[in-house]
Amino acid sequence: MAGRINDDDIKAVRDAVPIDAVVSEYLQLRNAGGGNLKGLCPFHDEKSPSFQVSPGKGLFHCFGCQEGGDTIAFVMKIDHLTFSEAVERLAAGAGITLRYEEGGYNPSHQRGERIRLVEAHKAAAQYYVEQLESAPDAQTARAFLADRGFDQGAAQHFGVGYSPQGWDHLTRHLRGKGFSDKELVLSGLSQEGRRGPIDRFRGRLMWPIRDISGDVVGFGARKLHDSDNGPKYLNTPETGIYKKSQVLYGIDLAKKEIARTSRAVVVEGYTDVMACHLAGVTTAIATCGTAFGGDHIKILRRLLMDHATAEVIFTFDGDAAGQKAALRAFEDDQKFAAETSIAITPGGMDPCDLRISEGDDAVRELVTSRTPLFEFAIRQLVKRHNLETPAGRAAALDEAAPIVAAIKNVAIQHESAVQLAGMVGILDTQFVVKRVAQLARWARDRGGRGPAPTGRQQRQQSDGGAAAPRTAAPGGPALHLRSPVHRTERELLKLALQRPELVSPAFDAYGMDEFTAPPYAAVRQIVADAGGAEQGMTDAPGYLARVRDAAPNDTLRALVTELAVEAIHCRTVDEVYAGTQLVQVRLRAVDRRVAEVQGTLARLGASADPERLSAVQNELWVLQQYAQSLRTHGAAAL
Repeated sequence: MAGRINDDDIKAVRDAVPIDAVVSEYLQLRNAGGGNLKGLCPFHDEKSPSFQVSPGKGLFHCFGCQEGGDTIAFVMKIDHLTFSEAVERLAAGAGITLRYEEGGYNPSHQRGERIRLVEAHKAAAQYYVEQLESAPDAQTARAFLADRGFDQGAAQHFGVGYSPQGWDHLTRHLRGKGFSDKELVLSGLSQEGRRGPIDRFRGRLMWPIRDISGDVVGFGARKLHDSDNGPKYLNTPETGIYKKSQVLYGIDLAKKEIARTSRAVVVEGYTDVMACHLAGVTTAIATCGTAFGGDHIKILRRLLMDHATAEVIFTFDGDAAGQKAALRAFEDDQKFAAETSIAITPGGMDPCDLRISEGDDAVRELVTSRTPLFEFAIRQLVKRHNLETPAGRAAALDEAAPIVAAIKNVAIQHESAVQLAGMVGILDTQFVVKRVAQLARWARDRGGRGPAPTGRQQRQQSDGGAAAPRTAAPGGPALHLRSPVHRTERELLKLALQRPELVSPAFDAYGMDEFTAPPYAAVRQIVADAGGAEQGMTDAPGYLARVRDAAPNDTLRALVTELAVEAIHCRTVDEVYAGTQLVQVRLRAVDRRVAEVQGTLARLGASADPERLSAVQNELWVLQQYAQSLRTHGAAAL
């Protein structure tokens, strides 16, 4: 086991790697105001962005699912890494050499398992590329690429390689790089043979499969030789870093253009992705040996950000299998906020064949001439029925009308209902339009009779639809944000975390009992345990890191992160606004104490001990004078 990473090195990694740059590798971010960025949360499904990133503070927080933390926490969560593995990955990207408290510098055999598996794949990818370029027995592979219109430059751009035909060429090569037999088998690059590990891929053309951050996590391998008894395409098995339902081939190359154009083109194979990119359709991606499904949708939605103009275009062969695949894709249409379309390749050709036969322009035209997926699905369903008979027309309407009713855009839904009437051959167009509208209304009503709304939904309803951030972490006490007391306490804590220079040194003199909400009182104590808000005036990122580290549990740590990221509710955040919050919290605390002392006086009565009565009366007078001074002079009286 490696020793503990040096604290100074951890801080260096946090300081060197901007959180927005890391998060942008996984989802599209846009301006949220106040120096923050927002996007669709990668940790839960949502339709509107509640995930916020604060580059200045180095923190992220989701107001929907309450996930939050710093850059290291984000990488740990999204890539399922340990703390050390996440630090190592970020350090490697930033060119920082890590030191360990025990054992000095980190040798390769001490790295975390995931890091080691990724490194093994990186070394394998480079080895395969070298074999394709120089190995004599790779001629078949080079000819295969040339026949499909891919030159050496194209192969290099996509990292295409070749696995030699021998039993253990790669295995011996990676052993020489310091990888153990156990690591090679765990990675899926090798498999157990009768006399030890042997190469899993032999004599095949190799496509590296990268995750959205660009790490090679697996391979797709195409058979080249008749002597190979395996399947035409062979993929890496499921491993600790490769889940075929959670990766999209080409996503590392396409992600920036997908985010920029709000469009993604889904094709069926590796060569199709290559053909599209080389033809100028640089948003093309493909699944890896599995059908397009829910996890793939999550990846694309984070990049598309569900803009009103976002679009996902599926390309399928025009044969029966392609049409069946298109209908399967339509089943997932409602999981997208984006519009979905289909581009049917002519003559059963895939994009790669189309490029060979008719050139780059034909590939671009294929994507341009797309048809809305719902329209394609409706036509396919209607075709199944005998429209020459009343029973056939009725059956076609029964099957197709729910699809039209499910169309998200109401205007398109109406137009499609009119088209459906024409397709089916029903002259009474209004009958079909009303039928579709009724089905749509029933669907909405069924949704309304579902589970009781969440607290967030209730707030949205009571506030006229405005989304209010959640404030209580799961299992924590309820916070009543409609209470002006809690609102002001929250604002003061946000200032103490985000703009400590505006509330220091006064804030550090406030006691826990001045905060009426138990979670807020706990955060006040955490700030004190971390050295006080005044510490944040000189080292903001370090201060927030110390406050988060001082939190005794994940619930309070999440609340600290939330308060550090949430926008302060004032257009001009200055000393005047900060002073108002300080005064309001203190004044309410004083007023509460006045009420308590007045109650004590009432209980003592006229027969009380004179000395005790005098002390209580004096405290009441002092408190009342202080309250009056706060009301008159504001922050100057603190």
